[in-house]
Amino acid sequence: MPPPPIHPLTKEPIGPEALAPIFPMGLIKQEVCLDEFVPIPEEVREIYKLYRPSPLIRAYRLEKELDTPAHIYYKYEGNNATGSHKLNTALAQVYFNKQEGIKTMTTETGAGQWGSALSIACNFFGLEAKVFMVRVSYDQKPYRKAIMQLYGANVFASPSSETNFGRQFLEKEPNSPGSLGIAISEGIEAAVTDPKKKTKYCLGSVLNHVLLHQTIIGQEAKKQLEMAGEYPDVIIGCCGGGSNFAGLAFPFVVDKISGRKKNLRFIGVEPVTCATMTTGEYKYDFGDTAKMTPLLKMETLGSDFIPSPIHAGGLRYHGMAPLVSFLHQEKIIEARAYGQLPVFQAGITFARTEGIVPAPESAHAVKATIDEALRCKQEGKAEVIVFNLSGHGLMDLQGYSDYLAGKLK
Repeated sequence: MPPPPIHPLTKEPIGPEALAPIFPMGLIKQEVCLDEFVPIPEEVREIYKLYRPSPLIRAYRLEKELDTPAHIYYKYEGNNATGSHKLNTALAQVYFNKQEGIKTMTTETGAGQWGSALSIACNFFGLEAKVFMVRVSYDQKPYRKAIMQLYGANVFASPSSETNFGRQFLEKEPNSPGSLGIAISEGIEAAVTDPKKKTKYCLGSVLNHVLLHQTIIGQEAKKQLEMAGEYPDVIIGCCGGGSNFAGLAFPFVVDKISGRKKNLRFIGVEPVTCATMTTGEYKYDFGDTAKMTPLLKMETLGSDFIPSPIHAGGLRYHGMAPLVSFLHQEKIIEARAYGQLPVFQAGITFARTEGIVPAPESAHAVKATIDEALRCKQEGKAEVIVFNLSGHGLMDLQGYSDYLAGKLK
C-alpha cells in the first residue's frame, strides 16, 4: 500500500476530521476503504442505466490499416451526455454530498469533461455547481463551457477574480494560462469559505474514491472480454490524474499481483510537457497550487508547475494519483510520454478507420496502442491489446483543425 496522506504541518497521517471541511463522510470512508467491493447506491445505478454498460469494441478496421496480428479492443466511454468517463464518479460524488445535505458543489476542470460531468450530475440530483475552468481551456473550448451552462453550472475562467487565491495569482501573472492545480485551489477555497457550510468540493481524478468509482469500466471490460473469449496481454490508458487509466486497469491488476497473469502489461500514457510518471519525482506534495490540500505521496512535477497550453487539457496536472504512482514505483505498470503532434496524428488515424474522433487526451492511448500493435506485427505476435477510449473529441475540434493546418508544435 502507498504511504498515507499527511498533515503539512505535523507530518503525521491525517484523520477523517482533516478532510471533513472539503468532502462528505460517505466519500471519506471510501477514500480509506480496503474492501474488495463497494456497493453502488441504487439511485446512482438508476442513472448509470442511461449509458452503462459502455461498449467494448474490437477495432477491426484499425487492425487492418496497421496490418497487425494483434487483436485491438477499446472500451468506449464517450457514449453519454458528457462524452467521457467522468460521469461515472460525478454521479456518485454528488449523490453522497446530497445525502449529507449539501446544496452546492465546487470543482476544477481542465478540458471541460469533468466540469460537464459534474454539471449534469448536479442537475440530476438538484444541486448547484460552480466550476473553475483552466483559462487556456476556457478559451480553447467555448462549447464545453456552453454544455456546463446548459446544465445549470456557473463557470469561471481560472485563475479568476472569484477567490482570494485567484485574485492574488492574477495580480502576479495576469496572462497566466492557468493550471489544474490553480483551479483546484479556487474550488477548495470556494467550498471552505461558505458561511452556511452547505458547499463541498469534489475532485475529478487522483483520489482513491474517484479511482474506485471508475473501476466500473474495468469490471465491465472483464466480463465483456470473457464473452469474446479473450484476455488482454496489454492494457493502455492516458494519464493526467490517473482515473480513467485506473478505472480500466485496476480490476485486472489483481490478476498480475496474484500471479495468475504474470506477463500482463499496463501502460499509462502522458504528454511530454507534463510527464509526471516519466520525469517526475516520487515524494510528498500538495495536490493544489495554493497548498491547501494534505500532502500526498505521488509522482509529481511540483505543485507550482504550470504546464504548457497543450490541447489535452485534462492531462495538464502536476501530480499522479498516489495509487497509480505506487504501482509505477513497484514496476507493476509502465509509463510512456508523447508529444502532441504524433498524438493528434494517431487520433486522425483512429477517426479515419474506426469512425470516432478521440479526445486529445484519449488519443495518447491510441498512439501507444498503435505502437504496441506495430510491435506485434514486427514480432509476429497476436497479442490482445485493450485501451480506454475515455472520451470523444467533438468538443476538441479546434485542436485537430490547428494540427491539420500545421499550427501545432
